Amino acid sequence: MEAHEAESQSPIVSRASAKKELPRHFRDNRHVWVFVELERGQVHPVSIELLGEGRKLADKLSVQLAGVVIGTAEGLGSRSAIAEAFAYGADLAYLVESPLLSDYRNEPFTKALSDLVILHKPEILLLGATSLGRDLAGSVATTLETGLTADCTELDVDPDGSLAATRPTFGGSLLCTIYTLNSRPQMATVRPRVMATPNRVTNGTGPIIRHDLMMIEEEIVTKVLGFLPDGRSEKINLAYADIVVAGGLGIGTAENLERVMVLARTIGGEYGCSRPLVQKGWMEVDRQIGQTGQTIRPKLYLAAGISGAIQHRVGVEGADMIVAINTDGNAPIFDFAHVAVVADAVGLLPALTAAFTRRLAPHNQSMQVN
Repeated sequence: MEAHEAESQSPIVSRASAKKELPRHFRDNRHVWVFVELERGQVHPVSIELLGEGRKLADKLSVQLAGVVIGTAEGLGSRSAIAEAFAYGADLAYLVESPLLSDYRNEPFTKALSDLVILHKPEILLLGATSLGRDLAGSVATTLETGLTADCTELDVDPDGSLAATRPTFGGSLLCTIYTLNSRPQMATVRPRVMATPNRVTNGTGPIIRHDLMMIEEEIVTKVLGFLPDGRSEKINLAYADIVVAGGLGIGTAENLERVMVLARTIGGEYGCSRPLVQKGWMEVDRQIGQTGQTIRPKLYLAAGISGAIQHRVGVEGADMIVAINTDGNAPIFDFAHVAVVADAVGLLPALTAAFTRRLAPHNQSMQVN
């Protein structure tokens, strides 16, 4: 009785110290699965990144890593996806092929993946936080009545073997680690470019376990009438740019963003901005960098007039080199930048552009001659 009273008087303490006791019927769940997403027959890069992360988790848990491929037998999409899964560390692959899976539709993909999970019982299931992945993950988690942590920035396993999924919360002002204590699989989605791309393994191979889709066309409400590509999809490629220059509120005015763009063009990079500038209408949303925008991993990231709140930090901290320019010497971005410049970005950007122009001129001339 005393123990019960103490627990009721301090529920926060008891919740924090609660033992992670998994129900008996989930204790046979093993292995780490990565859903290998196909985008018009090509493996989405986020799936490669997740295979690298899944390999680390599987090694810590001493279990196998599996790639899950759902698609059609027509063409080489499914087969190349399985080959990519093995090339990036998978021990085995699960394959569901059907003409009903030629285009993504929620109902058949949810059925295929949910049935696989129920039959083979993975412990962890990872998906990319793409438009397709988010739709599928939420539907599968609901079907299986399990937890799902979305848009994770870090994945690990704690001493008890539970998946520790970390993500920003409260508008990006804090980071929290979430556990799925009483159900399996433990599911998480990760945005493209949050995780590093792993090294490719030559001639990787393994067993392929096939599963039939137990569904007919008449059971599927959604019909695909055609495919219309996004005409802008190739124009903005922040996530995979080697050099990115971005501006924040410290730029002062929308007109001053031209200085960001000119510098980016001078050094052969892409340009972007922080969330407040999109909210002001100064730049399109496709160029927003941060947890609610694009996640980037460039070789060089130059942030001009950006304070560096957690929401922005989690979208850029994978960069090899971060150069931050800000008038505030105590700006949060200086806590994780590799090079900190306390200066007015509005005045410094044209000077940097001029310096780079002079430095690159001989190189550009030799390129023209060749």
